[in-house]
Amino acid sequence: MKNFADSIVNFLKEEDGPTAVEYAVMLALIVVVCLTAIGTIGTEANTKFEEVGAKIASN
Repeated sequence: MKNFADSIVNFLKEEDGPTAVEYAVMLALIVVVCLTAIGTIGTEANTKFEEVGAKIASN
């Protein structure tokens, strides 16, 4: 059990742990920005398709 606790302490002391967390936070922010952009583009495209469809149907 002491070996397990020592490995946890060593992991927390290493520099790789915080770096991995920073990369995870950056990745999460990138995903949020991408999803927001895709949602906005999708909404605007849907509006334009409905507008074009209505004009085609009126002719």
